[in-house]
Amino acid sequence: MDLFSKFDHVIAERDRLIELNEVNPFDVVMDQVISPTVAICGGRETMLLGTYNYMGMTFDPDVITAGKEALAEFGAGTTGSRVFNGTYAGHRAVEQILCEFYGMNHAMVFSTGYQANLGIISTIVGKGDYILLDIDSHASIWDGCKMSDAEVVPFKHNDSSALERRLSRMPADAGKLLVLEGVYSMLGDVAPLREMLGIAKKYGAMVLVDEAHSMGVLGRNGRGAAEDQDCLDEVDFIIGTFSKSVGTVGGFCISNHPKFEIMRLTCRPYVFTASLPPNVVAAACTSIKKLAHAREKRRRLWENSRTLHEGLKTAGFQLGVDEPQSAIISLIMPSLKRGILFWSALLDEGLYVNLARPPATPAHMTLLRCSLCADHTLDQVRQAIDIFTRVGLTQSLIPYRDQRND
Repeated sequence: MDLFSKFDHVIAERDRLIELNEVNPFDVVMDQVISPTVAICGGRETMLLGTYNYMGMTFDPDVITAGKEALAEFGAGTTGSRVFNGTYAGHRAVEQILCEFYGMNHAMVFSTGYQANLGIISTIVGKGDYILLDIDSHASIWDGCKMSDAEVVPFKHNDSSALERRLSRMPADAGKLLVLEGVYSMLGDVAPLREMLGIAKKYGAMVLVDEAHSMGVLGRNGRGAAEDQDCLDEVDFIIGTFSKSVGTVGGFCISNHPKFEIMRLTCRPYVFTASLPPNVVAAACTSIKKLAHAREKRRRLWENSRTLHEGLKTAGFQLGVDEPQSAIISLIMPSLKRGILFWSALLDEGLYVNLARPPATPAHMTLLRCSLCADHTLDQVRQAIDIFTRVGLTQSLIPYRDQRND
């Protein structure tokens, strides 16, 4: 038997999508990246509205300089894991900066954000323990749960009552971990962290919050949804990534737990993976220092988010949330076919967004997902609204209305 036979249905779906579009929506090549908001794709200048580059740090001059200097001083890579030869001065420095940024005592840096969730969740809970998680959780969270051998108990998205019902049925003396996300990446909605933390503590559960899409975006100092809801001190573990607001690549976990450092010897994805290159951690370190003071950038990002949401809502699109809650704005498509045709037409007009489809999306929805950047100008945001509206009318995704009467 061909072991790839199990993927035949996926291959067939992929081929159907490419036939519809003549462009693979999951293999768009950026031939040149000009700035955090503009790239050359397929030979034409394209506005980037789907990159998670929320704070535009990929082209920050100080970040680039730090990376260049570390590359020259320490070389291109470490060729080893953190527990062997892969801990350089920069790895310790970025962990110290993370502790200062979040006001916590311990930090571990992983080679990716996926590995951070995979490693932390699968290590701290095990057989006989319980994991409670939102049904809309990221794949890295689900995979960490699967590796853990714990009993996994999902609950309805952002439903505090459903969470409490499940917690109330669990043995009082069992180990329990509640896993939440600050911002859920598909629809861009925010978790009611303060309320859910109160429920978790009532039943003796520890809490892990993935702030991948809220770090840099939410909170007075950019620490995420927990800071924004004034409950950061009650969170046991914060998971984050460098590949979004920080602008590089890598993942991390922050904690105040007094025994947390033992994770460096027990967490397999940390122990058995080569550490991040020196230039990456140096760039991340500089970026995190700047994020703490980037309030003007956060103000611009939120202005962009509100402007895009209002423009798309006024045009008649069905959006994932009634009011903007983050830097993610998602448009709900009537079907996968209509979604891919709309996505392709936008790309032809010089606008790149993400096409998100089941099973990654909630409720089997097809989404076109926009991610705002602080470096988008208001003129760019208005241009994007115009492109969405023009193409949406052409494809009968929104009702025609006489613009002259506005």
